[in-house]
Amino acid sequence: MKNNPSFEAFITNKPLYYKEIDHERVHKAYALLNPHIEQPLTIHVVGTNGKGSTGRIMATLLHEAGKRVGHFSSPHIMKFNERIWLEGKDSSDEELEEAHRKLYAILGQEMSESLSYFEYTTLLAFVAMEKLDVMVLEAGLGGEFDATNVCSKALSVITPIGFDHQDFLGDSIESIARTKLNSIEKEVVLGLQVYDEVYFLADEVAKEKEAVVHKVENKPFKELLEVTESLGWADYLYENAKLAVRALDILKLTYNLEDLKKVVLFGRFYQLLPNVTIDVGHNLLGAKALSKALKNKYKDKKIILVYNTLEDKAYESILLEFKDKIKCVEIIHIQTQRALKKEHLKEVLNKLDITYKSFDGLNKNESYFVFGSFYVVEAFLKKIDFNFKNK
Repeated sequence: MKNNPSFEAFITNKPLYYKEIDHERVHKAYALLNPHIEQPLTIHVVGTNGKGSTGRIMATLLHEAGKRVGHFSSPHIMKFNERIWLEGKDSSDEELEEAHRKLYAILGQEMSESLSYFEYTTLLAFVAMEKLDVMVLEAGLGGEFDATNVCSKALSVITPIGFDHQDFLGDSIESIARTKLNSIEKEVVLGLQVYDEVYFLADEVAKEKEAVVHKVENKPFKELLEVTESLGWADYLYENAKLAVRALDILKLTYNLEDLKKVVLFGRFYQLLPNVTIDVGHNLLGAKALSKALKNKYKDKKIILVYNTLEDKAYESILLEFKDKIKCVEIIHIQTQRALKKEHLKEVLNKLDITYKSFDGLNKNESYFVFGSFYVVEAFLKKIDFNFKNK
């Protein structure tokens, strides 16, 4: 392996997006890899919102209960290591390098280089987690054609499904839900949904696949609510926790609700500083949940929204959702070609009669909510020179 690239060099040079999508490529790669690795009990998390927090809650509860568990999520905020969480902490550079060397040797140069960034790193997670008891896999985009769907799973966990990535998944809730639900295999648990169509489609897809469907009921879970309220979690995080523990119950995996106090949900309505809350959300469904959370947290007090967005998001509807709760939008520059042009964002803010300015630092007398994407949170952390190790 002396002449082969290091993981850092290899992944840095791999493009994030391909103009042509080849759904068969990752299956061919997985066919090469599968005979050489073991597979832990696998939980597949699919949906539009809440995948990261639901997965991390399950992983942390299992870790604290003594299971060897890994959690694959995306994207990362500051460093790739965040994507592959092993036994209670982000993977080390050494662990990633070891997994990369094994994967690259099995796949060979041609196959390794042909895979997309997400396809290769998904298979990398399989290698890094092969000796564990449980692997929690978060789908990236969609479900049926997502790279995480190449392996079998013991349970599919479906978080709330809404509108996002319409360019890839379709413009109707039916088409979006269908491609996500088509990843179901043997057994599925469905979290609380905003759209009734999702429930009907879940039954339909499960019938086609002869899978067992479980549904989280919309009734209080007193013990769970007491713990999440003590942690200051927003309602949507309580609902994600409810889905997470239901999934563990279905799989007959033991846990202690008190261990929720050890869950770190960095970037999910996270209190970064006394006057700063951050969230990596980016779509309208997330904005609606966060709007409610902000109202509960700040009551009638108005806050500053540090914001930017990708051009394919429902930014006008999102800003309208937050309008009554904010006194000003402070626009932060984000490093991506997919960012909405600043002049267009200003046009929308003017149309909505929302005051705005550029973000140039924090005022200790103001309260801030940082929202818009992982890019926004990353840019904010760099701008204020936050020490990521403090999290």
